[in-house]
Amino acid sequence: MLASLGPDAKVLAGGQSLVPLLSMRLAAPAHLVDINRLTELGYVRVRDGQVAVGALARHTQVLLDPAAAEVQPLLAKALALVAHPVIRNRGTTVGSIVHADPAAEMTAVLALLRGSVRLAGTGGERMVAADDFFLGPLESDVRPGELATEATFPILPARAGCGFAEISRRNGDYAICGVAAVIQLDDDGGIGSARTAYLSVAPRPLVLDLTQACAGAGADRADFAEAGHLAMARVDPEPDIHATADYRRQLAGVLTQRALREALGQARERSDG
Repeated sequence: MLASLGPDAKVLAGGQSLVPLLSMRLAAPAHLVDINRLTELGYVRVRDGQVAVGALARHTQVLLDPAAAEVQPLLAKALALVAHPVIRNRGTTVGSIVHADPAAEMTAVLALLRGSVRLAGTGGERMVAADDFFLGPLESDVRPGELATEATFPILPARAGCGFAEISRRNGDYAICGVAAVIQLDDDGGIGSARTAYLSVAPRPLVLDLTQACAGAGADRADFAEAGHLAMARVDPEPDIHATADYRRQLAGVLTQRALREALGQARERSDG
């Protein structure tokens, strides 16, 4: 059906991203293709070192899945901050990713974890890595006639931890700035790698490697001030009615430190355990 309708068709799953665009006249597709009867796509599975999320898995379903939370806790940490329970009960995680909003939590998570999106069409399937999937604001690599059937998130490695911090004007609003972080400890208990991803500061999910700024920091006492300063220097946010560019930049530095501290704490716990 999508192939026959071409670029004038949009997929309707949860509708929590698409319907607001329709209401604001930012999208006006000639056709909506409702996939809610494809119940076989409503799954959350841990397989082959990844968490696989089907196109009809609701945010709440992924959030409350114990196996997914065990092997990749960043999913639950981010999903708990997505909008409100009513929206999480209806909205789909894959749909949010396809929407490609740079202010959305799950786009940043997919980018930080180097996940992928599976796309299906009449010509077959293809897997697109997060680095290539997000093309710009509200623009992803889903081609006319394709359906995003699954998103995959690599599990958290041993001796690693994750963190998520964001600031919004009101609970449930889009974040003025948000940061997801993953820290990997080396064999000596020091910080071997540190990576962060940012919401609402760039046209696409922005991922930074802050390992150098954290180099030499012991796992027991780490000062992430340098990492925060480096993040502030590398983000280039735009001002809008919600915040100035300078305020967003300041938040990026502060939230980088918070998310890294949380990630380090979890890495130490998992390493000790």
